[in-house]
Amino acid sequence: MHSKRVELALKIKGIPYEHVEEDLLNKSTLLLQYNPVYKKVPVLVHNGKPVAESLVILEYIDETWKSIGPPLLPEDPFNRAQVRFWMNFFQQQLFEDTLFYATITDGEAQEKHIKELFEKLKLLEEGMKGYFPNGIRTPVDSENLRLLDILVCATFGSYKVQEEILAKKIIDPEKYPLIFSWVTALNEVAVVKEVNPPHEKLLPLLLSVRNHNLKSSAA
Repeated sequence: MHSKRVELALKIKGIPYEHVEEDLLNKSTLLLQYNPVYKKVPVLVHNGKPVAESLVILEYIDETWKSIGPPLLPEDPFNRAQVRFWMNFFQQQLFEDTLFYATITDGEAQEKHIKELFEKLKLLEEGMKGYFPNGIRTPVDSENLRLLDILVCATFGSYKVQEEILAKKIIDPEKYPLIFSWVTALNEVAVVKEVNPPHEKLLPLLLSVRNHNLKSSAA
């Protein structure tokens, strides 16, 4: 999900890049060299220098290639601060504290994380109603994708796979109409389709991660 953020940002800006796959269960010496602190992807290597952590990379891309492609962050300081606030909300509240743990747990622990996820989605739904004019994200096309669009794509673009794993409806159009319409519109954009992994490829990958973590927890 985090690597998908970076890929999408590069495509939106029209910046050519080389994508190097990494086996996270058998990390390469190159990854450990470029990101010795966290030892994880994504890492953007530009002019021989590594930049780690997806949110940091997104801002680096926007600042480094200002004259190329659309801006990812708004120029206005207040609007930029708002985007950064929701960036952190996506990273910590929605993904790391809830969605990720819901995916790799079972039983009561999983139910707890799913309940928290629904609460966070409600907060996001209400927050975005206040953020977007008229309470809706429109229009959505390849020319106006921004940083929050990237985070929505990376977190919920493949929500149907997540729903299959959790056996729960996550992006309910009745409970979260703004988020549902937002994700649906984004998934129809050509550049997003290029980055979104196919359902049949992502499902076994996430199941593998889930099973690995469940076995590690039981050991």
